[in-house]
Amino acid sequence: MDCRVVVEAAVPVYDVETVDEAVRIAISKTGEMLNPDLNYVEIDTGTRTSPSGEQLDPAFVAADEALVALELQMDVFNVDRGEHASRVARKEIGKRLRNIPLKVLSVTEIDPEESDRTDGPETAEGESASSDDEPATRDDEESVGN
Repeated sequence: MDCRVVVEAAVPVYDVETVDEAVRIAISKTGEMLNPDLNYVEIDTGTRTSPSGEQLDPAFVAADEALVALELQMDVFNVDRGEHASRVARKEIGKRLRNIPLKVLSVTEIDPEESDRTDGPETAEGESASSDDEPATRDDEESVGN
């Protein structure tokens, strides 16, 4: 089973004056932390709502510091179930985003037709993958523990 996992991250940013500046810096900072190992993780601004349901900016700025909500989307391959996919994504992203809180927002199964994965049992590195292998992420054949 292949899954697409969306994880929310709360990224702190310092010395900013506007929400737009905070978001831009948070995306850049997150991209630097994820690259080159997880350059296939898509970074987007998160959505926030007030308790009354009102749409809020993705960042909260106070005293020239901000906390920015970002959504990180990652495809995880060869997992047993959705819970397994969420653990793999949290571990892989969490290793690179030290001290940044993460929350899994959604896990959806990927149709084989819409997957970026190559046809057959080949992995992105061209090595043969068996069903006994650990879950693989796109372009990443690093072993992942349970």
